[in-house]
Amino acid sequence: MGFWALFEVASMPILQIFIISLLGAFMATDYCKLLPEDTRRSLNKLVFVVFTPALMFASLAKTVTLQDIISWWFMPVNIGITFLVGGIVGWIVVKILRPKPHLEGLIIATCSSGNLGNLLLIIVPAICNEDGSPFGNRNVCNSVGLSYASFSMALGGFYIWTISYQMLKISAVKFKAFEAAEAFVSKEANKSLDATAESQLLKGESEEQVAITLATKSIEDPENQANVSQESSPKQKGKASFWVKAVGFLRQILEELMAPPTLGAILGFLFGATGWLRNLIIGEGAPLRVIQDSIKLLGDATIPCITLILGANLIQGLRSSTIRPLLVVGVVGVRYIILPAIGILVVKAAGNLGFLPSDPLFRYVLMIQFTLPPAMNIGTMTQLFNVGQEECSVLFLWSYLAAALALTTWPTVFMWILT
Repeated sequence: MGFWALFEVASMPILQIFIISLLGAFMATDYCKLLPEDTRRSLNKLVFVVFTPALMFASLAKTVTLQDIISWWFMPVNIGITFLVGGIVGWIVVKILRPKPHLEGLIIATCSSGNLGNLLLIIVPAICNEDGSPFGNRNVCNSVGLSYASFSMALGGFYIWTISYQMLKISAVKFKAFEAAEAFVSKEANKSLDATAESQLLKGESEEQVAITLATKSIEDPENQANVSQESSPKQKGKASFWVKAVGFLRQILEELMAPPTLGAILGFLFGATGWLRNLIIGEGAPLRVIQDSIKLLGDATIPCITLILGANLIQGLRSSTIRPLLVVGVVGVRYIILPAIGILVVKAAGNLGFLPSDPLFRYVLMIQFTLPPAMNIGTMTQLFNVGQEECSVLFLWSYLAAALALTTWPTVFMWILT
Protein backbone atom coordinates (compact mmCIF):
# COMPACT_ATOMS: atom_id res chain seq x y z
CA MET A 1 0.00 0.00 0.00
CA GLY A 2 1.07 3.57 -0.64
CA PHE A 3 1.85 6.06 2.08
CA TRP A 4 -1.29 8.14 1.54
CA ALA A 5 -3.53 5.08 1.49
CA LEU A 6 -2.07 4.06 4.86
CA PHE A 7 -2.57 7.63 6.06
CA GLU A 8 -6.27 7.40 5.24
CA VAL A 9 -6.58 4.11 7.13
CA ALA A 10 -4.82 5.57 10.17
CA SER A 11 -6.97 8.72 10.24
CA MET A 12 -10.37 6.99 10.67
CA PRO A 13 -10.01 6.04 14.39
CA ILE A 14 -8.86 9.56 15.25
CA LEU A 15 -11.94 11.02 13.58
CA GLN A 16 -14.14 8.77 15.72
CA ILE A 17 -12.50 10.00 18.93
CA PHE A 18 -12.65 13.60 17.68
CA ILE A 19 -16.40 13.39 17.00
CA ILE A 20 -17.22 11.90 20.43
CA SER A 21 -14.96 14.44 22.15
CA LEU A 22 -16.73 17.30 20.34
CA LEU A 23 -20.04 15.96 21.64
CA GLY A 24 -18.63 15.93 25.18
CA ALA A 25 -17.34 19.47 24.76
CA PHE A 26 -20.76 20.63 23.58
CA MET A 27 -22.43 18.91 26.53
CA ALA A 28 -20.14 20.85 28.90
CA THR A 29 -20.92 24.30 27.47
CA ASP A 30 -23.17 26.78 29.24
CA TYR A 31 -25.66 26.31 26.42
CA CYS A 32 -26.17 22.60 27.11
CA LYS A 33 -25.07 22.23 30.78
CA LEU A 34 -25.18 18.41 30.77
CA LEU A 35 -21.59 17.91 31.94
CA PRO A 36 -20.74 20.64 34.45
CA GLU A 37 -17.73 20.23 36.73
CA ASP A 38 -19.59 18.46 39.56
CA THR A 39 -21.18 16.01 37.13
CA ARG A 40 -17.82 15.26 35.51
CA ARG A 41 -16.26 14.61 38.91
CA SER A 42 -19.03 12.19 39.86
CA LEU A 43 -18.87 10.47 36.48
CA ASN A 44 -15.08 10.21 36.81
CA LYS A 45 -15.48 8.41 40.13
CA LEU A 46 -18.01 6.07 38.56
CA VAL A 47 -15.60 5.32 35.71
CA PHE A 48 -12.80 4.71 38.21
CA VAL A 49 -14.74 2.46 40.59
CA VAL A 50 -17.12 0.59 38.27
CA PHE A 51 -16.69 0.93 34.51
CA THR A 52 -12.91 0.63 34.10
CA PRO A 53 -12.51 -2.44 36.39
CA ALA A 54 -15.43 -4.09 34.59
CA LEU A 55 -13.93 -3.43 31.16
CA MET A 56 -10.53 -4.77 32.20
CA PHE A 57 -11.97 -7.90 33.76
CA ALA A 58 -14.31 -8.68 30.85
CA SER A 59 -11.67 -8.13 28.17
CA LEU A 60 -8.86 -10.04 29.86
CA ALA A 61 -10.92 -12.97 31.12
CA LYS A 62 -12.24 -13.57 27.59
CA THR A 63 -9.30 -12.83 25.31
CA VAL A 64 -6.07 -13.45 27.25
CA THR A 65 -4.93 -16.97 28.15
CA LEU A 66 -1.85 -18.15 30.01
CA GLN A 67 -0.17 -19.05 26.71
CA ASP A 68 -0.83 -15.54 25.40
CA ILE A 69 0.67 -13.97 28.50
CA ILE A 70 3.84 -16.06 28.07
CA SER A 71 4.22 -15.34 24.35
CA TRP A 72 3.56 -11.62 24.77
CA TRP A 73 6.11 -11.20 27.54
CA PHE A 74 7.77 -8.24 25.81
CA MET A 75 4.66 -6.06 25.96
CA PRO A 76 4.95 -5.23 29.70
CA VAL A 77 8.64 -4.56 29.12
CA ASN A 78 7.78 -2.26 26.22
CA ILE A 79 5.22 -0.33 28.26
CA GLY A 80 7.72 -0.10 31.11
CA ILE A 81 10.22 1.45 28.66
CA THR A 82 7.64 4.04 27.58
CA PHE A 83 7.07 5.00 31.23
CA LEU A 84 10.81 5.02 31.99
CA VAL A 85 11.86 7.09 28.99
CA GLY A 86 8.86 9.42 29.27
CA GLY A 87 9.46 9.87 32.99
CA ILE A 88 13.16 10.65 32.52
CA VAL A 89 12.54 13.16 29.74
CA GLY A 90 9.61 14.63 31.70
CA TRP A 91 11.89 15.05 34.72
CA ILE A 92 14.37 16.89 32.48
CA VAL A 93 11.54 19.17 31.28
CA VAL A 94 10.62 19.89 34.91
CA LYS A 95 14.22 20.70 35.84
CA ILE A 96 14.65 23.00 32.85
CA LEU A 97 11.31 24.83 32.94
CA ARG A 98 10.75 24.70 36.73
CA PRO A 99 6.94 24.66 37.08
CA LYS A 100 5.21 25.21 40.42
CA PRO A 101 6.06 22.40 42.89
CA HIS A 102 2.56 20.90 42.89
CA LEU A 103 2.70 20.58 39.07
CA GLU A 104 5.93 18.59 38.88
CA GLY A 105 4.20 15.22 39.30
CA LEU A 106 1.53 16.20 36.77
CA ILE A 107 4.12 17.12 34.12
CA ILE A 108 6.15 13.92 34.62
CA ALA A 109 3.02 11.75 34.68
CA THR A 110 1.71 13.39 31.51
CA CYS A 111 5.00 12.79 29.73
CA SER A 112 5.28 9.15 30.81
CA SER A 113 1.68 7.86 30.85
CA GLY A 114 0.16 7.14 27.47
CA ASN A 115 -3.52 6.45 26.80
CA LEU A 116 -3.08 2.68 26.60
CA GLY A 117 -6.76 1.95 27.19
CA ASN A 118 -9.67 3.22 25.16
CA LEU A 119 -7.59 4.70 22.34
CA LEU A 120 -6.02 1.35 21.48
CA LEU A 121 -9.41 -0.33 21.78
CA ILE A 122 -10.69 2.15 19.18
CA ILE A 123 -7.62 2.45 16.94
CA VAL A 124 -6.70 -1.22 16.46
CA PRO A 125 -10.17 -2.62 15.56
CA ALA A 126 -10.88 0.40 13.38
CA ILE A 127 -7.70 -0.18 11.38
CA CYS A 128 -8.52 -3.88 11.07
CA ASN A 129 -11.96 -3.02 9.70
CA GLU A 130 -10.62 -0.72 6.99
CA ASP A 131 -10.61 -2.20 3.47
CA GLY A 132 -6.99 -1.21 2.94
CA SER A 133 -5.68 -2.64 6.21
CA PRO A 134 -2.23 -4.24 5.78
CA PHE A 135 -2.82 -6.74 8.60
CA GLY A 136 -4.69 -9.49 6.73
CA ASN A 137 -8.12 -11.01 7.30
CA ARG A 138 -10.53 -8.60 8.96
CA ASN A 139 -12.05 -11.07 11.44
CA VAL A 140 -8.71 -12.53 12.51
CA CYS A 141 -7.19 -9.06 12.80
CA ASN A 142 -10.12 -7.89 14.91
CA SER A 143 -9.93 -10.84 17.30
CA VAL A 144 -6.16 -10.75 17.71
CA GLY A 145 -6.05 -6.95 17.78
CA LEU A 146 -8.66 -6.85 20.53
CA SER A 147 -6.54 -9.25 22.59
CA TYR A 148 -3.46 -7.08 22.10
CA ALA A 149 -5.38 -3.94 22.99
CA SER A 150 -6.99 -5.52 26.08
CA PHE A 151 -3.66 -6.81 27.33
CA SER A 152 -2.10 -3.41 26.71
CA MET A 153 -5.00 -1.69 28.49
CA ALA A 154 -4.63 -3.91 31.55
CA LEU A 155 -0.86 -3.44 31.71
CA GLY A 156 -1.22 0.28 31.14
CA GLY A 157 -3.81 0.48 33.90
CA PHE A 158 -1.44 -1.28 36.28
CA TYR A 159 1.41 1.13 35.47
CA ILE A 160 -0.84 4.18 35.55
CA TRP A 161 -2.60 3.35 38.80
CA THR A 162 0.69 2.60 40.53
CA ILE A 163 3.40 4.88 39.07
CA SER A 164 1.33 7.82 37.77
CA TYR A 165 -1.08 7.61 40.68
CA GLN A 166 1.83 7.95 43.09
CA MET A 167 3.22 10.95 41.17
CA LEU A 168 -0.13 12.75 41.36
CA LYS A 169 -0.52 11.79 45.01
CA ILE A 170 2.85 13.36 45.85
CA SER A 171 1.83 16.51 43.94
CA ALA A 172 -1.42 16.65 45.90
CA VAL A 173 0.47 16.34 49.19
CA LYS A 174 2.83 19.14 48.14
CA PHE A 175 -0.10 21.33 47.15
CA LYS A 176 -1.93 20.77 50.44
CA ALA A 177 1.26 21.44 52.38
CA PHE A 178 1.88 24.60 50.36
CA GLU A 179 -1.64 25.85 51.06
CA ALA A 180 -1.33 25.01 54.77
CA ALA A 181 2.03 26.78 55.00
CA GLU A 182 0.64 29.87 53.29
CA ALA A 183 -2.33 29.97 55.66
CA PHE A 184 -0.05 29.48 58.70
CA VAL A 185 2.40 32.20 57.64
CA SER A 186 -0.45 34.60 56.92
CA LYS A 187 -1.99 33.94 60.34
CA GLU A 188 1.31 34.39 62.19
CA ALA A 189 2.10 37.51 60.20
CA ASN A 190 -1.22 39.06 61.21
CA LYS A 191 -0.61 38.18 64.87
CA SER A 192 2.87 39.67 64.90
CA LEU A 193 2.23 42.60 62.58
CA ASP A 194 2.81 45.30 65.17
CA ALA A 195 5.53 43.60 67.21
CA THR A 196 7.66 41.96 64.52
CA ALA A 197 6.72 42.78 60.98
CA GLU A 198 6.63 46.54 61.42
CA SER A 199 10.03 46.66 63.06
CA GLN A 200 11.61 44.41 60.44
CA LEU A 201 10.07 46.36 57.58
CA LEU A 202 11.59 49.49 59.07
CA LYS A 203 14.93 47.74 58.64
CA GLY A 204 14.31 47.39 54.92
CA GLU A 205 13.21 43.71 54.79
CA SER A 206 10.53 42.65 52.30
CA GLU A 207 7.15 41.24 53.30
CA GLU A 208 8.23 37.85 51.93
CA GLN A 209 11.31 37.87 54.15
CA VAL A 210 9.13 38.76 57.15
CA ALA A 211 6.80 35.85 56.40
CA ILE A 212 9.71 33.43 56.15
CA THR A 213 11.14 34.75 59.41
CA LEU A 214 7.81 34.32 61.17
CA ALA A 215 7.37 30.79 59.87
CA THR A 216 10.88 29.86 60.94
CA LYS A 217 10.35 31.39 64.35
CA SER A 218 7.11 29.45 64.89
CA ILE A 219 8.79 26.20 63.95
CA GLU A 220 11.65 26.87 66.33
CA ASP A 221 9.31 27.85 69.16
CA PRO A 222 9.90 25.48 72.10
CA GLU A 223 6.17 25.42 72.82
CA ASN A 224 5.53 23.73 69.46
CA GLN A 225 8.14 21.03 69.88
CA ALA A 226 8.18 17.76 71.79
CA ASN A 227 10.27 17.51 74.93
CA VAL A 228 13.78 16.48 73.80
CA SER A 229 14.47 14.66 77.05
CA GLN A 230 11.62 12.25 76.34
CA GLU A 231 12.98 11.16 72.93
CA SER A 232 14.62 7.78 72.48
CA SER A 233 18.28 7.29 71.65
CA PRO A 234 19.42 7.93 68.04
CA LYS A 235 19.98 4.19 67.47
CA GLN A 236 16.49 3.24 68.67
CA LYS A 237 14.98 6.14 66.74
CA GLY A 238 16.71 5.07 63.51
CA LYS A 239 15.61 1.46 63.95
CA ALA A 240 12.02 2.48 64.61
CA SER A 241 12.10 4.84 61.65
CA PHE A 242 13.23 2.04 59.34
CA TRP A 243 10.37 -0.26 60.36
CA VAL A 244 7.84 2.57 60.12
CA LYS A 245 9.02 3.35 56.58
CA ALA A 246 9.00 -0.32 55.58
CA VAL A 247 5.46 -0.86 56.90
CA GLY A 248 4.32 2.36 55.25
CA PHE A 249 5.82 1.31 51.91
CA LEU A 250 4.15 -2.12 52.03
CA ARG A 251 0.82 -0.57 52.97
CA GLN A 252 1.14 1.89 50.10
CA ILE A 253 1.84 -0.90 47.59
CA LEU A 254 -1.15 -2.85 48.92
CA GLU A 255 -3.41 0.19 48.61
CA GLU A 256 -2.29 0.77 45.02
CA LEU A 257 -2.84 -2.89 44.13
CA MET A 258 -6.32 -2.66 45.65
CA ALA A 259 -7.28 0.30 43.43
CA PRO A 260 -10.41 -0.79 41.51
CA PRO A 261 -8.87 -0.73 37.97
CA THR A 262 -5.79 -2.65 39.09
CA LEU A 263 -7.91 -5.14 41.01
CA GLY A 264 -10.11 -5.67 37.95
CA ALA A 265 -7.03 -6.36 35.80
CA ILE A 266 -5.60 -8.84 38.33
CA LEU A 267 -8.89 -10.75 38.54
CA GLY A 268 -9.18 -10.72 34.74
CA PHE A 269 -5.71 -12.24 34.40
CA LEU A 270 -6.59 -14.84 37.04
CA PHE A 271 -9.80 -15.95 35.34
CA GLY A 272 -8.25 -15.86 31.86
CA ALA A 273 -5.19 -17.89 32.82
CA THR A 274 -6.98 -20.47 35.00
CA GLY A 275 -8.90 -23.00 32.91
CA TRP A 276 -11.61 -24.03 35.36
CA LEU A 277 -12.33 -20.43 36.40
CA ARG A 278 -12.46 -19.39 32.75
CA ASN A 279 -14.93 -22.19 31.95
CA LEU A 280 -17.25 -20.98 34.70
CA ILE A 281 -18.00 -17.64 33.02
CA ILE A 282 -16.71 -17.80 29.41
CA GLY A 283 -18.47 -19.69 26.63
CA GLU A 284 -22.04 -20.55 25.66
CA GLY A 285 -22.14 -23.51 28.03
CA ALA A 286 -20.61 -21.68 31.00
CA PRO A 287 -22.90 -21.98 34.05
CA LEU A 288 -22.14 -18.41 35.22
CA ARG A 289 -21.90 -16.73 31.81
CA VAL A 290 -24.52 -14.20 32.90
CA ILE A 291 -21.87 -12.73 35.25
CA GLN A 292 -19.44 -12.18 32.36
CA ASP A 293 -22.21 -10.70 30.21
CA SER A 294 -23.24 -8.32 33.00
CA ILE A 295 -19.66 -7.22 33.66
CA LYS A 296 -19.08 -6.70 29.93
CA LEU A 297 -22.24 -4.58 29.74
CA LEU A 298 -20.84 -2.33 32.47
CA GLY A 299 -17.40 -2.24 30.84
CA ASP A 300 -18.84 -1.16 27.49
CA ALA A 301 -19.77 2.16 29.11
CA THR A 302 -16.11 3.00 29.83
CA ILE A 303 -15.00 4.20 26.41
CA PRO A 304 -17.94 6.52 25.60
CA CYS A 305 -18.01 7.96 29.14
CA ILE A 306 -14.31 8.64 29.39
CA THR A 307 -14.17 10.12 25.86
CA LEU A 308 -17.12 12.41 26.62
CA ILE A 309 -15.35 13.51 29.82
CA LEU A 310 -12.23 14.19 27.78
CA GLY A 311 -14.12 16.55 25.49
CA ALA A 312 -15.78 18.26 28.45
CA ASN A 313 -12.43 18.74 30.19
CA LEU A 314 -10.96 20.23 27.02
CA ILE A 315 -13.56 23.01 27.25
CA GLN A 316 -12.19 23.81 30.70
CA GLY A 317 -8.74 23.94 29.12
CA LEU A 318 -9.93 26.58 26.67
CA ARG A 319 -11.10 28.72 29.56
CA SER A 320 -7.87 28.36 31.56
CA SER A 321 -4.45 29.93 31.15
CA THR A 322 -2.74 28.88 34.35
CA ILE A 323 0.17 27.00 32.78
CA ARG A 324 3.07 28.39 30.80
CA PRO A 325 3.10 27.71 27.05
CA LEU A 326 6.63 26.31 27.26
CA LEU A 327 5.41 23.51 29.54
CA VAL A 328 2.73 22.59 26.98
CA VAL A 329 5.33 22.60 24.20
CA GLY A 330 7.61 20.42 26.32
CA VAL A 331 4.92 17.80 26.99
CA VAL A 332 3.79 17.73 23.34
CA GLY A 333 7.40 17.42 22.17
CA VAL A 334 8.08 14.50 24.52
CA ARG A 335 4.93 12.59 23.61
CA TYR A 336 4.92 13.10 19.84
CA ILE A 337 8.55 13.57 18.80
CA ILE A 338 10.94 11.96 21.27
CA LEU A 339 8.92 8.91 22.36
CA PRO A 340 7.76 7.74 18.88
CA ALA A 341 11.31 7.95 17.51
CA ILE A 342 12.62 5.94 20.46
CA GLY A 343 9.73 3.48 20.03
CA ILE A 344 10.81 2.63 16.47
CA LEU A 345 14.34 1.93 17.68
CA VAL A 346 13.18 -0.22 20.62
CA VAL A 347 10.77 -2.36 18.59
CA LYS A 348 13.17 -2.79 15.66
CA ALA A 349 15.98 -3.79 18.04
CA ALA A 350 13.73 -6.24 19.93
CA GLY A 351 12.60 -7.76 16.63
CA ASN A 352 16.15 -8.18 15.37
CA LEU A 353 17.12 -9.88 18.63
CA GLY A 354 14.25 -12.37 18.28
CA PHE A 355 12.26 -11.14 21.28
CA LEU A 356 9.02 -10.54 19.35
CA PRO A 357 6.50 -12.75 17.53
CA SER A 358 6.49 -12.48 13.75
CA ASP A 359 2.99 -10.93 13.70
CA PRO A 360 3.31 -7.38 12.30
CA LEU A 361 0.15 -6.31 14.15
CA PHE A 362 1.84 -7.08 17.49
CA ARG A 363 4.83 -4.92 16.54
CA TYR A 364 2.49 -2.18 15.32
CA VAL A 365 0.74 -2.12 18.71
CA LEU A 366 4.11 -1.90 20.47
CA MET A 367 5.08 1.11 18.36
CA ILE A 368 1.70 2.77 18.89
CA GLN A 369 2.24 2.53 22.65
CA PHE A 370 5.04 5.10 22.32
CA THR A 371 2.85 7.53 20.34
CA LEU A 372 -0.36 7.86 22.35
CA PRO A 373 -1.49 11.10 24.03
CA PRO A 374 -1.53 11.36 27.83
CA ALA A 375 -3.69 8.88 29.72
CA MET A 376 -7.16 10.27 30.42
CA ASN A 377 -7.00 8.59 33.84
CA ILE A 378 -4.64 11.41 34.81
CA GLY A 379 -7.63 13.73 34.59
CA THR A 380 -9.55 11.34 36.82
CA MET A 381 -6.71 11.41 39.36
CA THR A 382 -6.47 15.22 39.41
CA GLN A 383 -10.18 15.37 40.19
CA LEU A 384 -9.89 12.65 42.82
CA PHE A 385 -7.06 14.58 44.55
CA ASN A 386 -8.55 18.00 43.69
CA VAL A 387 -5.22 19.39 42.49
CA GLY A 388 -3.96 20.62 39.12
CA GLN A 389 -7.28 20.21 37.35
CA GLU A 390 -7.10 23.39 35.29
CA GLU A 391 -3.47 22.78 34.32
CA CYS A 392 -4.32 19.19 33.38
CA SER A 393 -7.16 20.44 31.19
CA VAL A 394 -4.85 22.80 29.33
CA LEU A 395 -2.25 20.07 28.80
CA PHE A 396 -4.93 17.68 27.58
CA LEU A 397 -6.43 20.29 25.26
CA TRP A 398 -3.22 20.89 23.35
CA SER A 399 -1.97 17.30 23.61
CA TYR A 400 -5.14 15.87 22.10
CA LEU A 401 -5.32 18.55 19.44
CA ALA A 402 -1.75 17.65 18.47
CA ALA A 403 -2.72 13.96 18.61
CA ALA A 404 -5.01 14.49 15.62
CA LEU A 405 -1.87 14.96 13.53
CA ALA A 406 0.51 12.67 15.44
CA LEU A 407 -1.86 9.69 15.52
CA THR A 408 -2.32 9.79 11.77
CA THR A 409 1.26 10.55 10.76
CA TRP A 410 3.17 8.18 13.05
CA PRO A 411 0.87 5.13 12.61
CA THR A 412 1.21 5.61 8.87
CA VAL A 413 4.98 5.56 9.25
CA PHE A 414 4.75 2.46 11.45
CA MET A 415 2.60 0.56 8.94
CA TRP A 416 4.92 1.63 6.13
CA ILE A 417 7.92 0.29 8.07
CA LEU A 418 6.24 -3.03 8.97
CA THR A 419 4.69 -3.86 5.58
